[in-house]
Amino acid sequence: MNEAEVERQIEQMVRFIKQEADEKATEIKVSAEEEFNLEKLQLLEQEKAKIRKEYERKEGQVEVKKKIEYSKQLNEMRLKVLTAKEAAVQEIISEAKLRLRDVSKNPTSYKKLLQDLLVQAMRKLSEKTATVSCRQVDLLLVKEVLEPARKAYTAMFGAEAPALSLDQTNFLPPPPADEDDVEACCGGIVLTSGDGRIKCSNTLDDRLKIAYQANLPTVRAKLFGVMAKGQH
Repeated sequence: MNEAEVERQIEQMVRFIKQEADEKATEIKVSAEEEFNLEKLQLLEQEKAKIRKEYERKEGQVEVKKKIEYSKQLNEMRLKVLTAKEAAVQEIISEAKLRLRDVSKNPTSYKKLLQDLLVQAMRKLSEKTATVSCRQVDLLLVKEVLEPARKAYTAMFGAEAPALSLDQTNFLPPPPADEDDVEACCGGIVLTSGDGRIKCSNTLDDRLKIAYQANLPTVRAKLFGVMAKGQH
């Protein structure tokens, strides 16, 4: 074998080795790119998952804040409605109190009312003796109705009326004045048992309170509709 032939074989071997090396390098490069792309895809998906999770968390926070704000505004509106309704009811009570002031201005009708209130209080108290308290301005009228009230009681209930004494020392508050903070009484009487243990207040002011409590559902229904009956 001459030198040229040896040289040719060496070159052929070099080309073969280089070809194999190139193929192996290409294979390694392709494999590396695939691994890189796979890892990149995995990292990308992980980041996407993190972003989605963070978005969902923030979206949940926003929803909670919206619900809290909505609930807060709803409660505020309900309170405003309730306040307005209560103001409307109180306005009616105030108007009724103003009208009560005029009841005692007609001596004839007021005298008859005092008698009826006294009969009612005697029935409620059901005691053998009782003390009658009234406003100082009503003292003479109450004196005049004591016996007529006892007779009316006996005629109405068929029983002996209690013995009545009139308290001429301790009076109920005076008629209302312009000052709202001053204790006042629109009229009526208070009946106390002889031993002082039981008291029946039949003043016009207390009658108004009783009527208010008894008729509040009806008043609310007339003012705000049928659904208002169940509201407090």
